[in-house]
Amino acid sequence: MDQADFRLGVDIGGTFTDVVLEGPGQAQSLKVLTTHQAPEDAILDGIGQICATAGIQPAQISRIIHGTTLATNALIERRGAKTALITTKGFRDVIEMRTESRFEQYDLNLRLPEALIPREDRHVINERIGAQGQVLRPLDRAEVEALADQLTGYTSIAVGLMHSYANPAHERQVAEVLRARLPQVSLSLSSDVSPQMREYERFNTVCANAYVKPVMHAYLGRLVERLGGLGVAAPVYLMHSGGGIIGVDSAAEFPVRLVESGPAGGAIFAAHIASAHGLDRVLSFDMGGTTAKICLIKNQTPKTSRVFEVARSYRFKKGSGMPISIPVIDMVEIGAGGGSLASVDVMRQVRVGPESAGSEPGPACYDRGGTHPAVTDADLLLGRLDPDDFAGGSMALSVPASRQAVTDHVADRLEMDAETGAFAISEVVDETMANAARAHAVENGEDLGTYTMIAFGGAAPIHAGRLAEKLGVRRILVPPGAGVGSAIGFLRAPFSFEATRSTYMRMSEFSAQFVSNVLEELKKEASDFVRDCEPDAPLSYEIKGYFRYVGQGWEIPVDLPETPDRDAYMRTFEEAYRTLFSRIVHGLDVEITSWSVRCATPVTPAEPVAAPGSPSAAATTGQRTLFDAHTAETQTAGVLHRDSFACDQTLTGPAVITERETTIIVPSGFSARMRADGCIDIQTQDHSA
Repeated sequence: MDQADFRLGVDIGGTFTDVVLEGPGQAQSLKVLTTHQAPEDAILDGIGQICATAGIQPAQISRIIHGTTLATNALIERRGAKTALITTKGFRDVIEMRTESRFEQYDLNLRLPEALIPREDRHVINERIGAQGQVLRPLDRAEVEALADQLTGYTSIAVGLMHSYANPAHERQVAEVLRARLPQVSLSLSSDVSPQMREYERFNTVCANAYVKPVMHAYLGRLVERLGGLGVAAPVYLMHSGGGIIGVDSAAEFPVRLVESGPAGGAIFAAHIASAHGLDRVLSFDMGGTTAKICLIKNQTPKTSRVFEVARSYRFKKGSGMPISIPVIDMVEIGAGGGSLASVDVMRQVRVGPESAGSEPGPACYDRGGTHPAVTDADLLLGRLDPDDFAGGSMALSVPASRQAVTDHVADRLEMDAETGAFAISEVVDETMANAARAHAVENGEDLGTYTMIAFGGAAPIHAGRLAEKLGVRRILVPPGAGVGSAIGFLRAPFSFEATRSTYMRMSEFSAQFVSNVLEELKKEASDFVRDCEPDAPLSYEIKGYFRYVGQGWEIPVDLPETPDRDAYMRTFEEAYRTLFSRIVHGLDVEITSWSVRCATPVTPAEPVAAPGSPSAAATTGQRTLFDAHTAETQTAGVLHRDSFACDQTLTGPAVITERETTIIVPSGFSARMRADGCIDIQTQDHSA
């Protein structure tokens, strides 16, 4: 087989690194423990193992698509480079003052998250650009040169000047001086990273980019070099937060766009499955070793946003985190995974997460030095995991270690036995995820009872049944390869880039020529990024405008036709506004504050799944004692390996379906059916097809 036959997807998570290889007539996948000190070690180990299993050489890999939490973790754990911020005089404290909104109105002891860059590392220059891009105070080059001489101790510098989205001239002049005086220092400009209005979000985004840029640049450089040493000559691409793929050079320049790269791959994976099954309302549920991610997918397309928050200090509280102003798939992410640690607080309440055991040392059952109970320990004690067949038998789990950890840190403190303590841990983490899903649905005006859940990630199929019960969801799909879903999603994603810009226009002053010029510039910017990866592929464009009535503080996104037309723009805005708010406002002018153009290569459409045939009962191959959360009782459950589950066979819960990368729990009251594409279709028994 030649080199062009094999593609590799790699997703680095907090606990496991997932590797997927797809080639002619075969697909291989595996999980290896993440190596946090040198994440590339796990990738190389995984490539070696999966190539040996597939019987190929690493040189035969034609493309590597990679997603990583490295940028996210650097922001959360404050492990980035020593960074300075240069801003306009009078705006030094914008990233510390934030928006002055209280995200917890009645908390008298409210503490705002600390600014990413301390005040002593924030510097000002005496210049000013106006909101329309006019120069109000010219830049003094000598002042910038003098400042540059004071910044020799920094590894990275962020430049965020007022209204640079409207006119980037001053930022570019500052960059010219800094590159001449400090050629070794990494540099990020807000007019390049996030050319959008609202200085707090823009400044914070460029600070985040500058903070993680040296870390990501070094990591990606090491990765490419070591892949070459392994004999891999294939290009490396990165999954970005908006659900597309960019080249390694672009990723190194704009690493802030990688902050949600792994979860974005999962959403693309779920959207692909939704398309194959013709589902228009899908709840994507991705639970791994460290976090759980929940995303709404309508009409086979994940919901997107242009601002999201990292490292929230208050769970579910908007405004308590670090805003990042980039195109991103809109999802809620919480510290609830297989490695999330459980404890009992002073009120004798069980708490789970957001702290995680990760892969080092991992849950207590890994027997790698962990002594605190994690969700995986609870699942093991409840019979949901086989201690001798975890990760396909590559890792043995210690039941005594789990029992000791749960007893010491939960059960004894609440005067209960270890199994009841494990149930408490499981119920708390499931309710935490259910609350997050409910909040996300309410914010988007959706009724989850009409949705189908698609569950993937190493831990999601274990908890999906109980989560569905809590949310009133009546159907769950567990796709083949669910345990490594995000990595598979990387291989389904298009090459894409979304260019954004804040350029103000009122509809009463609509100019088709003005709009055409803005959109053409954004199309060129976006297509240049995509052409770097796929020079000859056909490209498609999606155009959005961000509209509001004059006097309103926030905009709504509106999908626009490619040809500028005032009447068409007004119709689409009013339709979108009425959908969200059930009415439109008469007598007010409408304004557009920002524009975005997404350029993408074609996506291979999903093959439609054939209608199910006549069902037949599957014969289980074993039995297991399983704690059923719905009845709060221990029951005897049938056990079946996924490979033994034939198309259109059905299995009635409680049951356990095993596979290499995950375990699927079918609760009592549900039945499972194998579909033609390998998806396991789990439905309430009064709703089974």
